[in-house]
Amino acid sequence: MDLITLTPRISVDPSLRLRSPGQVLLDDYLVPRAETNSQLARRAGIRVPHIRQYLLGSRPMSANHAIRLAAALDTTAFYWLTLQARYDLAREWHKQRATSPLVG
Repeated sequence: MDLITLTPRISVDPSLRLRSPGQVLLDDYLVPRAETNSQLARRAGIRVPHIRQYLLGSRPMSANHAIRLAAALDTTAFYWLTLQARYDLAREWHKQRATSPLVG
């Protein structure tokens, strides 16, 4: 298993467009494969409503589902959880920046 070295200064290239895990799932996996929510749900062992909630951005990625998606899509669970963490951090940073002069 390949490991990533985690450091206190690890970051993601800020020039990359921010997308939710659901947007990545749709744009990079479902659409190119012409796969439906139901087909992915069946392959990954995730309920269809949960897949739909990920696609709508109304449900954060769980560790359990990250593991299941990784197995079904030949990715890693870390990939899905990192997408979620980056998305959550960026949204919170923008929210705090809008309400507090100290953030920025």
